[in-house]
Amino acid sequence: MEKFTRLTAIAAPLLRINVDTDAIIPSREMKKVSKTGLAEGLVAGWRYRAPGTRDEDPDFVLNQAPYRQARILLTGLNFGCGSSREHAVWALHEWGIRCIIAPSFGAIFHGNCVRNGILPVVLDAGRVEALAALVAKDPAKPLTVDLVECRITAPDGSTIDFAVAPADREMLLEGLDGIAVTLKRDAEITAFQAADRRRRPWIYLPGPPRAG
Repeated sequence: MEKFTRLTAIAAPLLRINVDTDAIIPSREMKKVSKTGLAEGLVAGWRYRAPGTRDEDPDFVLNQAPYRQARILLTGLNFGCGSSREHAVWALHEWGIRCIIAPSFGAIFHGNCVRNGILPVVLDAGRVEALAALVAKDPAKPLTVDLVECRITAPDGSTIDFAVAPADREMLLEGLDGIAVTLKRDAEITAFQAADRRRRPWIYLPGPPRAG
C-alpha cells in the first residue's frame, strides 16, 4: 500500500451530503473485479451528461481546471454511505484522490479508505465549508495535509489540527495493510506461542481423526 505522510495538492470542493457508494462508482461502471480501470466511471452520474456516455458536463467541478488535478476532496456529511462497495475507494484512488475531508464518513467506506492509502479526515461542517471557500478564491493554490503533524494548512496559511485513530495513522504512515501491521509483531507472537506450548502443551496435541 502507498504511504501517506504529507500531501500538498489541489483540493476540489464537492459539498454534497450523503454521497453514497453508488454515486461514487455506479454499478454499470463496474465491469470487472479489479482495482484498475475504474477512474473513468468515478461519479459518472455527475461527470457525464447521460448514462453510459463520456460526454462531460462542463459545470461539474471535477471537469474544470484546475480541479482535474485535484488529489484532495472537500465534501459533505456522511460521505461514502450506502453499500460496502470497495470499488468506490479504488475509483477515487485511481483517479488521484489521496485525501478526503468531510464532517463524517460511512463506517465501512472509512475503513476501506485507510486500507487503500486514502486519508479520511473528519472536520466539522463549518471548517470544511470555510476551507472550500478559501479554495474557491484561488483554486490553483494548494492545500497541505500533514499526517505526521495531523495538521491542514489552508491556502491562506492558516492551520487546522485534526485527529486520526492511532491504528489508522500507523497503517497510512507506514503503508501497511492489516496483515502487515500484525506481522510487525511476529517476534512477540512467536515468543508467546512458544511459551504457551510449554505452559499448556495439551492445547497443541493433535486431535482424534474426524469421521468422513
